[in-house]
Amino acid sequence: MADRTRRDEQVSATRLALLGAAERLFAERGVHAVANRQISEAAGQGNNAAVSYHFGTKIDLIRAIARRHAEPVEVGRLRMIEAIGDSADLRDWVACAVRPVTEHLEALGTPSWYARFIAQVTADPALRAVTAEEFAAGSPSMRRLQEGLDRCLPELPAEVHAERGAMTRHLIAQMSAERERALADNAPTPRASWHDTANGLIDAIVALWQAPVTRED
Repeated sequence: MADRTRRDEQVSATRLALLGAAERLFAERGVHAVANRQISEAAGQGNNAAVSYHFGTKIDLIRAIARRHAEPVEVGRLRMIEAIGDSADLRDWVACAVRPVTEHLEALGTPSWYARFIAQVTADPALRAVTAEEFAAGSPSMRRLQEGLDRCLPELPAEVHAERGAMTRHLIAQMSAERERALADNAPTPRASWHDTANGLIDAIVALWQAPVTRED
């Protein structure tokens, strides 16, 4: 039994090392520029097949990285949604989209790579679909968030609604990645904290959704 426990602990430690190395390399270089061999080396694994052994394909590895972060973000979002109840304030619901992400990034400390990893994978349509599926799986908060947002939004044409939804996702991902990169490089940042960064994002996203729609005759 002791040998089995020790073996399980070793497997778990190896998986965590591989996940951490892959997340960092994907964030810094891009998913398609990183080979499994490089991930194994960065994780201190002499076996070049370690990634395939523990995760399967690169897509499976990306899913595992996304899943690793999805749970704490989900917990934070559910907590915020419970706190605002049936709020009719658009800002409250936008905050539920933004703050669970920025709070998780703050909790990760510096340096972190999660925001830059998400920015990399969302730039690729196929990988974006993979991570979107992973975040949606077992996420009751996303349905409640969308329902709350829809109750507060002005009436918009379907194509404008879809466009602004995409803009919202890109703002959160890209601005978080920019701050994460600056912190890792010890470079100046526009905002002093992740909390203030969230404030700026919420201001911009609320204004985005409430912006007028140009209608061509």
